[in-house]
Amino acid sequence: MDKNREALITFYRTALTVNAETTPAEVLNNVLADNFVSNGSVESKTKEQLIGQVGFFWKLIPDLKWEPQELLNDGDKYIVRSKASGTPNGDFMGLPTDGTKSFQIMTIDIHKIVDGKIVEVHHLEDWGTAMKQLKG
Repeated sequence: MDKNREALITFYRTALTVNAETTPAEVLNNVLADNFVSNGSVESKTKEQLIGQVGFFWKLIPDLKWEPQELLNDGDKYIVRSKASGTPNGDFMGLPTDGTKSFQIMTIDIHKIVDGKIVEVHHLEDWGTAMKQLKG
């Protein structure tokens, strides 16, 4: 597997997905470029900010899983359609949760990867559907 795809798979399977072998900071420091930018619908995050957010999600959603369903590639751009799921326990985007209800949503990410480092990502997650599922 080439180093760009390897960085991408590592990002989903061991940074976004909670596991006992590593930490988000450890993985993300290895796969994200120093000048990394994460672009959402409204705001952008630096590498350090994303590391903090993913670490928070690991604590809030101890069974968080991010599973790539489809990967498309054109040059240094990689598009990933994935499924995110988990069972939050605590304040989830303003909604109190107690670890008894789960969500499963679709996400779409467009990554720019150079020399095995993710430089930039544009991402969309269907958090509205997650909130509906958690409310019951």
